[in-house]
Amino acid sequence: MSAMDPRNADVGKLATLVAGAAVLAVLLGTGLPDGTGVETAAAAPASTAAASAEAPPGPATPATDGNRQQEASDSAAAGQQEGGGHGGAAQQESGHGSSAQQQEGGGGHGGGPDIPRIFLVLISALLLAKFLGEGFERLGQPAVLGELLAGVILGGSVLGVIPGPEAGTTLVHVMEVLAEIGVAILLFEIGLETDLKEMFRVGGSATAVALIGVVLPAGLGFAYWYYFDPQIGAHPAGIEFWMVAIFVGATLTATSVGITARVLTDLDQLHTPEARVIIGAAVIDDVLGIVLLSIVAGLVGGAAVTVMSVAQNIVVAFGFLIAAVVIGNWAAPYLFDVVDKMRVRGVLLVTALSFALLVGALAAMVGSAMIIGAFAAGIVLSSTNQFDTVVERVEPVADIFTPIFFVWVGVPVNVALFIPGTEDFSTGVLAVGGILTLIAVVSKVVAGYSVRDPDVSSSAIGMGMVPRGEVGLIFASIGLSTGVLSSAVYSAILIMVIVTTFMAPPFLKVIFANKAETEAAAAEAAEAASETDIPEV
Repeated sequence: MSAMDPRNADVGKLATLVAGAAVLAVLLGTGLPDGTGVETAAAAPASTAAASAEAPPGPATPATDGNRQQEASDSAAAGQQEGGGHGGAAQQESGHGSSAQQQEGGGGHGGGPDIPRIFLVLISALLLAKFLGEGFERLGQPAVLGELLAGVILGGSVLGVIPGPEAGTTLVHVMEVLAEIGVAILLFEIGLETDLKEMFRVGGSATAVALIGVVLPAGLGFAYWYYFDPQIGAHPAGIEFWMVAIFVGATLTATSVGITARVLTDLDQLHTPEARVIIGAAVIDDVLGIVLLSIVAGLVGGAAVTVMSVAQNIVVAFGFLIAAVVIGNWAAPYLFDVVDKMRVRGVLLVTALSFALLVGALAAMVGSAMIIGAFAAGIVLSSTNQFDTVVERVEPVADIFTPIFFVWVGVPVNVALFIPGTEDFSTGVLAVGGILTLIAVVSKVVAGYSVRDPDVSSSAIGMGMVPRGEVGLIFASIGLSTGVLSSAVYSAILIMVIVTTFMAPPFLKVIFANKAETEAAAAEAAEAASETDIPEV
């Protein structure tokens, strides 16, 4: 039988995408109860208000009007809010409003949650994420791009099946919780696959990348906004201009460790030196981001920010990570040896996941990030006798929950920002978003080149630090809720988040492929040279 025509192979790849979209179209068109589109208007991302510069930034306000400034004045609470989760945790306060709002999202009998509808939305999200992921893999790209695109398609700016975080409905809260579980399990998996000794070997490089990757984008972002004063939207009343500049700079700092880790896994590069530096730097970056956010929120709220308070935040954030690993490495082997002897079905998996969620919850409670705690739990269990069994049994659970996280990251994306002629399209916002994107990319790539090891790809490290993802969304949402950022500025930041999130996977694939080709060519040249050096007998 003759080999398949490459053109037919390409048709097959496209057919996979079309088939996936068709299945979901049938599911969405015939399966969802009547009236599910009522949330579409409420689901529109906050950036849809960009064209209405005079309006207050209410459409995407994560907190209720009565407590905005109170939240802003409490820096510790702001740190907890960001640290508590990375899939939209900053918006959780929105669900504490009226019961009528809950009923709007639930739509079930007696005002309760509409369980069948929630099931159908989850089915839609999972299937579309997997179908598009398959399509992207067949096109030679990481599957995570398909999962992010699934969120965009299901979000308020396209189909409106999943409302944005600002809607505050029952469905939103369900998606938020599942997304939080998904990213926690993802980082737990990454921790399981992490060699602590190897991480310590690249500790200096990771720290340098993280520090430069926080200071440089924050400084450049602040300088651009403060000295060039982009004229987009109305300046929020009662907010000092320098505060806006500081907040814009802060939104450019934190890397999405969840997205980067997933891309490295998809590319089968998780055990490379570059991956160890990227993951280590992203974890440090995330902790520093939490500290920076608490400082900025304190400044906005008028709280006194001292060297002592900053030092305390840093000690708590990093101290918890160190303490969790040290104490966990002492206690976990005994605990899991006992659990392993139990007979009840699934007890090892349940205990492992409970351990990950517990450490994550404790991390959030002390002001660190939940995903940092989950990552630490994975590192701890990687040294237990049950390591292989835990990895094997966690993978199917991650296959369900992790895609929901990436779908949720894609939901707030407003496609209309990029379509001329739509109400939300603004050349000014698009231009500012482009400049912020340039700053965000260049600063992280420069940070990657702080690694001087000739055997390590600095460009891979820099590009691995580029995705802002859900972390950038959380920072921007808090700025919007506290009244620091106008809706137009929020939209510009959203463009930066979208572009950096979607550009990293394909660029990383090219960079690692080029590195592999270069290493293969060098190996062949070395082998050829060694053969020519053999003396003739």
